Amino acid sequence: MTFFYIVLAFLVGLLVGWFIWGRLRGELDSLRGDLDRTRSERDRLRADSDRLTGELDACGKTRADLERRLRETSTPSAKPSSSAPAALVSTPATTKSAPAAKPAAPAKPAAAKPAAKPASAKSAAAKPAASKPAAAKASAAPKPAASKPAAAPKKATPAAGKADNLRRLIGIGPVNDKLLKGLGVTTYAQIAAWTAADVKRIEDTLNFDGRIAREKWIEQAKLLAAGDEKEFARQFPTAGTANNT
Repeated sequence: MTFFYIVLAFLVGLLVGWFIWGRLRGELDSLRGDLDRTRSERDRLRADSDRLTGELDACGKTRADLERRLRETSTPSAKPSSSAPAALVSTPATTKSAPAAKPAAPAKPAAAKPAAKPASAKSAAAKPAASKPAAAKASAAPKPAASKPAAAPKKATPAAGKADNLRRLIGIGPVNDKLLKGLGVTTYAQIAAWTAADVKRIEDTLNFDGRIAREKWIEQAKLLAAGDEKEFARQFPTAGTANNT
């Protein structure tokens, strides 16, 4: 009888031990699963941290490169600002004022001859009453001759001095607008009159590489200089409007 109780107690202890071991093994497997998930999350966070660090380094390099380019483009603009506009920009106003200055030379002898002839003739005849209308005629004669050459530069001055909103052109932002104004380029007509040599000099000065032809600055400037807003809006729909700032 005692042997039976011993066997029974052994079996009960074995069942209880098996049950406890099963519970502990389940808990252990759960802890192992949590540990694996924690490790995978840690690896994923490390990968994200490495990726963000690489992107931050790339952004820093890009920013440093942009700042260097901005310094390079802003430093040479101060030196050629005094002499570059005359060599790089060919304005239609200067071509108009050149022939207008020629008639100013023959106007002086033309005004001097009629003034001298009637004065000498009237003084020889000693007629003071007739000298007054002769002097009036002589003074009236050179006025139209002198007024014609004086009117030509007045018309050319506002055409050359009136500044346009260059930022309406695609490719000209605040930085390029400032650089172009530093070179004396302020109107659409100036850009429309650029030749291939002018474009090359401008690009060499501003460190451009075919940007003017690629973004069609001259074609845009021709349409705006001609006042063809409808055609400009059709060909360049992404360009700035008339009140663009």
